[in-house]
Amino acid sequence: MIEEIEISDLGVIAGATLPLGTGFTAITGETGAGKTMVVTALGLLLGGRADAGTVRSGAPNARVDGRWVISEDGAVAQRVREAGGDVDGFGSDGLAELTLGRTVTAEGRSRAQVGGRSAPVGVLTELSEHLVAVHGQSDQLRLKSQAAQRDAVDRAAGDDFDQVLAAYIEVFERWRSHTRELEELMHDRAARAREADELRIAMDEIEQAAPQPGEDDELARTAERLANVEELRNTATLARESLSSELAEGDDVLALLDAARRSVERAASIDDALSPIAEQLTNVSYAASEAAGELSSYLASLDADGSNELEAINERRALLSTLMRKYGPSLDDVIITLERGSARLLELDGDSDRVDELTQAVEDDAEQLRSASERLTDRRRNAAERLGARISDELTALAMPDATVVIEVTDRGEYARFGRDEVAFLLCPHAGSRPRPLAKGASGGELSRVMLAIEVVIAASDPVPTYVFDEVDAGVGGAAAIEIGRRLARLAEHAQVIVVTHLAQVAAFASNHLTVVKESDGFVTRSSITRLDGRQRTEEMARLLSGLSESDTGLAHAEELLELAQSDSRVVG
Repeated sequence: MIEEIEISDLGVIAGATLPLGTGFTAITGETGAGKTMVVTALGLLLGGRADAGTVRSGAPNARVDGRWVISEDGAVAQRVREAGGDVDGFGSDGLAELTLGRTVTAEGRSRAQVGGRSAPVGVLTELSEHLVAVHGQSDQLRLKSQAAQRDAVDRAAGDDFDQVLAAYIEVFERWRSHTRELEELMHDRAARAREADELRIAMDEIEQAAPQPGEDDELARTAERLANVEELRNTATLARESLSSELAEGDDVLALLDAARRSVERAASIDDALSPIAEQLTNVSYAASEAAGELSSYLASLDADGSNELEAINERRALLSTLMRKYGPSLDDVIITLERGSARLLELDGDSDRVDELTQAVEDDAEQLRSASERLTDRRRNAAERLGARISDELTALAMPDATVVIEVTDRGEYARFGRDEVAFLLCPHAGSRPRPLAKGASGGELSRVMLAIEVVIAASDPVPTYVFDEVDAGVGGAAAIEIGRRLARLAEHAQVIVVTHLAQVAAFASNHLTVVKESDGFVTRSSITRLDGRQRTEEMARLLSGLSESDTGLAHAEELLELAQSDSRVVG
């Protein structure tokens, strides 16, 4: 629940504190005093749209701060911690204090604080779903939506309804997933068949060629050697003859080295210092001899190359080039295509089996979905009948004695995430009239009372922590207004209730009465908020009743009304 709200420079309110707390808080005040700013302030704390026009004239910004009491381990506290904020525990009772803040600048910029830390405004919106239900004219429009009406029926359907709905959603999601996969397979079946045929042709072509890793580079080197074989032969011949010539004995390298070696060896017998050089010449002579032998072997190999080998190699290279152009760009890519193609072909060839599996799965899902949907519909129809009757009973006491609410649950013709049901709230404003949708059959005042009746009926079993009503009593008065006050007091037995009202008959039932007071010095208008007790409250009630806060008749009437409300609360208590 909300403990307190502080407002600074919002509209006509320069600075005010709203002490709220448990029970039923009524907020009253003269027209134009700024009662609506209280709802606006709360809307800002709950992530509502920031409007620079709400900033008090001359002020740099407007600020609203709120203190909530929440469960220390509940969903709200968990989301606050996820956003980086803190909640302050009170002790062993499991409760904690949460602070929320919102600033709006005169330029329209907005900042939010959650648990003492800056946070996106969207976090406030998320928290609002768990903290407060606000009902004003815009929220009456929300009540006209089918989603909101379905939600109201679901809230009244019992504790285990969420389990029934969760079971349906689980089946629905599985059925939708299988159906989509089956549709995609059937839609792409022709394309996938073409892909399989093309893949088989590619794999046959690659398998017949049987390319090896690096083969294209090896063939390129061999082709270059064969294309230049004459030049290689001439070069090798010249080198071999230079080392060891059989045609000009004594002129080749080996003969010269041998002569040098013998000459040095003879001299080494005189000077030992030449012995190492003689040994070096001997090694060089051996190396030259080996090189000459290897050149002879190389020339022999050139002579052994067949004349048709180059043609065969070029044909092989052309084949590999074709494969790389189709499945490359590299030969490694061609080989990878062959390796991966087998797995892909198995997948494509398995389409028929998968289609059969999915077809059966969809049929099984559809049967389970039908059964789950029927359970959901049965629960909703039973809840709708009970809810409609109880709302109608409430409306009888809210100055709509002949009005009845009929809640229809019809088949929308297709499955959706929340079932096949279409929920519609229909209102018969008087006997003999035909039920009409709320959007067409209810005025603003009637819709306010229908909304209040719904909340009173549902709150006993499924309350939210705080309800805020802005002029829920619009268009009513007298005994009907007293009954609205009673219903709000009843709602306050299960939750915190905050009501902006202009009726004394409603405010009389409040356990906490605040008034917005407007002051003006002729140049600037300011409003403040005061808690009323005793004589002050009686005078405010008299003002609401007659416009005369000090009239003896008005004061007497006000006292009588307060006594009635107090007596009523004692009886209820």
